[in-house]
This record gives sequence, structure tokens and C-alpha cells, in this order.
Amino acid sequence: MKDYRTKRILVTGGAGFLGSHLCDRLIANGHEVVCVDNFFTGSKENVVHLRDEPRFELVRHDVTFPLYLEVDEIMNLACPASPIHYQTDPVQTTKTSVHGAINVLGLAKRLGCKIFQASTSEVYGTRRSIRRPRTTGGT
Repeated sequence: MKDYRTKRILVTGGAGFLGSHLCDRLIANGHEVVCVDNFFTGSKENVVHLRDEPRFELVRHDVTFPLYLEVDEIMNLACPASPIHYQTDPVQTTKTSVHGAINVLGLAKRLGCKIFQASTSEVYGTRRSIRRPRTTGGT
């Protein structure tokens, strides 16, 4: 009998820095994990320690193409997150962000499951230093 607290969770970008740590945590919490990555910026080395884990599956796939998997939840972390990576191929980065999100949302709609959409701090643009006057009273 299946434990209904245990879920099969798709982690796109799962071989990246954050994705691999998320995979570790989900496995530690008893979930099944399907890690999808195209290894553009992610690395198999980040998840190699999970290869013999029966609740872990690694799939090489580019989310700019539709996914056909059966999962309970989706965590979409797929997209190059550092300037050195996304400036190397800005078109592919944009396709991953846009087409990837559309494909993952389509999968979530088809399966009727929850989706978590991650982003990077880059969406906020460059930080501008704004001087604020010091006031009394902590406001």
C-alpha cells in the first residue's frame, strides 16, 4: 500500500546547485524524485551520490521540449542562473525560461498537480544604491 504522504516529485534543473540540494532533501524526506536536466549548467557530479538510490531517477532532457512524465508535484528550477552562463547563450536561456515554463505548466495542467516556479535574483535587475534619510523611532 502506498504511503500517501510520499510523493513522486519532478525537479527540473535538478543537477544544478540548488536543484541537487533540493533532490537531496526530498529523498531524505522519503519522496521519489525525478531529476530532469540537460546539463547546460548543471552537472551529473552534483547528483552522482544519488544514482544507487531506488527513489531517484535522472533524466537527461531539455525542458524547451515537452515532458511526458507522471508525477505528483513539480519544482521548476530549470534555467541558467549566473551571468557567465546565461550570457553565453542568451537565446537558449530565454527559451528555457519561456518555453520551459510553458511546457512544465502544460504538464502540471495535464496532471492536475501543484507546481513551484523558481526564478533568480536577476529578474530584479541591477541594484541601485538608494540613500534613505535616517529617522527616529525606527521608521
